[in-house]
Amino acid sequence: MDTFFDEWPFISQVALVLFLLALSGLFSMAETSMLSSNRHRLRAMAHGGNAGAALAERLLKRMDSLLSVLLISNNLINTILPILVTGIALHIFGDSGLVLSIATLVVALLIIIFSEITPKVIGAAFPEKIASNVGWFILPLTYVLKPLLWFINSFVSRLMKVSGLQASTDNGVMSKEELRSLVLESNRFVSTHHRNILLNLFNLENILVDDVMTPRSKIEVLDLSRPIDEVIEQLETCYHNKLPVCDGDSERIVGILSVKKTLSLLGNAELLHEDFRSLLNEPYFIPSGTPVLQQMQFFQDNQQRLSLVVNEYGEVLGLVTFEDIVEELIGEFTTSFSNLSNDPHWLADGTYLASGTASLRDLNRLLKLDLPLDGPRTLNGLILEKLEAIPDYDVSIRIAGVVMEIVQFDEHGVKTVKLYQPLSQPNQD
Repeated sequence: MDTFFDEWPFISQVALVLFLLALSGLFSMAETSMLSSNRHRLRAMAHGGNAGAALAERLLKRMDSLLSVLLISNNLINTILPILVTGIALHIFGDSGLVLSIATLVVALLIIIFSEITPKVIGAAFPEKIASNVGWFILPLTYVLKPLLWFINSFVSRLMKVSGLQASTDNGVMSKEELRSLVLESNRFVSTHHRNILLNLFNLENILVDDVMTPRSKIEVLDLSRPIDEVIEQLETCYHNKLPVCDGDSERIVGILSVKKTLSLLGNAELLHEDFRSLLNEPYFIPSGTPVLQQMQFFQDNQQRLSLVVNEYGEVLGLVTFEDIVEELIGEFTTSFSNLSNDPHWLADGTYLASGTASLRDLNRLLKLDLPLDGPRTLNGLILEKLEAIPDYDVSIRIAGVVMEIVQFDEHGVKTVKLYQPLSQPNQD
């Protein structure tokens, strides 16, 4: 081989060495770009019509064959290069130990700089772009080297089996926490609003209907035992689409009335209670502690939009609608916050005036707090749990790093609370 190479013109010998260095660098760049590329991004590029990305995704499905082709080709070139460079050095400077040492050092530096470090840095910097282009010359090599690949991969598989190792078969499938981290780091590509929706979607599986329901004390109920004039007046001034209906006993809901269906009756002069009873739909009761995702599936399967939440004794605790669940995902539909201050942000002086009935989840989301959610669901409930009594005087308390000053209270509980922004939080306008 040396004799044959020595017969080449000097320019041809140098050109061959440079070509092999570049080819080795190309294999190193291909290896790094393939291993560093994001498979989900490659899949998106492939779906967008990028044939090179589709080919790269196909090659990555057989990681053993891909690595074998790249490593065999690269190592074969890196084995030949020292021989060629040494031959050139001996031809120019003669046969001596010093020449061999210098030639070995030179070829090592050339391989490290031009065939390893530089191309791998480039491959890591532009993984998907390079991976979607290098597959076209890797694919033919997989067919040319197929017999050798079969032998090597069979040997490696047996060796791993003997060693008790098992190759991963998840094909890059991401876990829920990995996907959550990806969403959190996607601020350059996804708007804050859309990112929050995605994060809320992850949280839905940990949310119960109790977290999103309207509590019993805030439910408007139509009592059909009242005089017909009062019933009609309530329907005319009602701003809800559906009303739970009782018949004397406010704790026993007998049906759900669609307010829209009653509009055609309200013009009649002689209306009776029975006219409204005939329009009642059967109420749907769900147990407290039902996961929100399960309830959303129930709404979809049964074409329902409202359910009543009951405890183990059958007592109504609250009401949950399909809109309540959607709002948990995308936020409030309106800008009015009946249970919070008009402006859902810290004031310039770092305070916030909140209703005692304010939801802890809403306060955490709107004010960037970390109030505990594993117990009471309202600010009043959290304070009463901490104090273990209904306060009979103005008092301040610190919970989860938030100073709370009780401004207004009565014999039933805390009505109004002034919150003070934690010092670690930046002031919001």
